[in-house]
Amino acid sequence: MKLITAFGLAVAFAGTAIFAAPASADEFTPAQKQELGAFIKDYLVNNPDVLRAAIEALDKHDKQQADEERQKTVTSDAGALFSSKYQATIGNPSGTATLVEFFDYNCHFCKGALPDVTKLMKDDPNLKLVLKDYPVLGPGSVEAAKVASAVRNQLPGDKFWAFHTKLLATHGPVGKTEALAVARDLGLDMDKLAKDMQSPDVKTGLDEVMQLADALQINGTPTFVVGQDVVVGAVGYDQLKDKVDSVHKCGHATC
Repeated sequence: MKLITAFGLAVAFAGTAIFAAPASADEFTPAQKQELGAFIKDYLVNNPDVLRAAIEALDKHDKQQADEERQKTVTSDAGALFSSKYQATIGNPSGTATLVEFFDYNCHFCKGALPDVTKLMKDDPNLKLVLKDYPVLGPGSVEAAKVASAVRNQLPGDKFWAFHTKLLATHGPVGKTEALAVARDLGLDMDKLAKDMQSPDVKTGLDEVMQLADALQINGTPTFVVGQDVVVGAVGYDQLKDKVDSVHKCGHATC
């Protein structure tokens, strides 16, 4: 940061030498502001490394701040993230490891990750899976999410898994029609489903997921949270299993 410091000293020197150091920026005359602006421009043009160093420092600061906010959310919002009444919880509710998945029923990569998640659930009786419906791929995704939210009233816990896997495995675009068809195939009470879809809890639950995603700076699906790690993308069975096994072992995704 020596170049940045030197630049700051140069500007300060310019302010004192050229303009007799006004007490505040408001005290600069238009002519002084114009002359100082020309000085700064010339300095940056002749010393581009100063600007490059400043941009790199800002980028590093932003990334560090983003990581800190993610970790804060994983800790402070643990209740909403891991144990919300608006989510689907599959597997062992008292498991020693929890895998949270933010997904969209129209997400191609979520469909691709389904066999990996299914195998994890089958192989690990000590795993708790939390499904966060994060409908970011258009109106159809939002409508499917609303149906899924209402379905959970009739298919709590592990019972919801049949609906989830069947709808996520659907070929082609998924929306309200496709979601209702799956619910009908599973023998749900369609009148109750239609009524439950109008419940304020549906919107509240989806809003909660959106807020969590914003806090975790999630912008795509699938995204997993395991331990205190945020894992973006369909990374495969082995990587997810390694992190889950580490959480079982030491409480963190990396021991």
